[in-house]
Amino acid sequence: MAEQPHAEDAGHKPETLMEKIADKLHVGGGDHSSSSSDSDKEEHPRPSAPPAPAPAPAASEVTTASFAASASAAAADAKNKMFRLFGREQPIHKVLGGGKPADVFMWRNKHVSAGVLGGATAIWILFELLGYHLLAFLGHALIFSLGVLFLWSNASSFINKSPPRIPEVIIPEDLVVNIALSTRHEINRAFANLRQIALGRDIKKFLIVIAGLWLLSILGSCCNFLTLFYIVFVVLHTVPVIYEKYEDQIDTYGEKGWIEVKKQYAVFDAKVLSKVPRGPLKDKKN
Repeated sequence: MAEQPHAEDAGHKPETLMEKIADKLHVGGGDHSSSSSDSDKEEHPRPSAPPAPAPAPAASEVTTASFAASASAAAADAKNKMFRLFGREQPIHKVLGGGKPADVFMWRNKHVSAGVLGGATAIWILFELLGYHLLAFLGHALIFSLGVLFLWSNASSFINKSPPRIPEVIIPEDLVVNIALSTRHEINRAFANLRQIALGRDIKKFLIVIAGLWLLSILGSCCNFLTLFYIVFVVLHTVPVIYEKYEDQIDTYGEKGWIEVKKQYAVFDAKVLSKVPRGPLKDKKN
């Protein structure tokens, strides 16, 4: 019985010192290698695939877009450089003032323009064709209007209706002053131009004014002032609209005609105007 524990101790040999040291080194080395490999994986991540490049536009598409842009720019430049009648650089609506009168002449509101033209036509027929006089018309119109308003105001209490509402008309001072200043400026400019023409400093302008006055005298001999005013009014209601609709075609023919006029003027200047003595270029000081 006493020999059994001794036998068991003999079966289990105790580990030597070298075996223990080897086991320690083996365990430490495995942990270090695994940790170093994990750190290497964390410090050096696998590079991702580069993003796919965007598809480049085709060469034909780029060429077409650039050609369209250059063509539109060239067309805009050519339109801006195109010959315009009277050297204007603004649309015809701006030339006429750009306000409500220009809207009426350009038929922006057809009902208003037709009403204004119809009223002018009725006045011309009344005074020119029927032989009605202006003073007689104004007198009869005032008599009729005042009579109707007077009777309406006195009879309103008997017929149980409200009296007429007659607005109080007051002309503002600023409006009269602005009109007077504008008229004064235009008259002074006309006098200055007439003075320059009379001094003989601009023969071209002199010929234009003489031609305009001669044409005006011919029209005055054919019709009276009311008919002339009506003709101008109708022209303002028709010519700008037609010109705006066919602007490019009219300007093309106008350019050809203007070139021919310049040629004829150059010949006339060389043969006649160059031989005419001209006035001094500057006024003599007192």
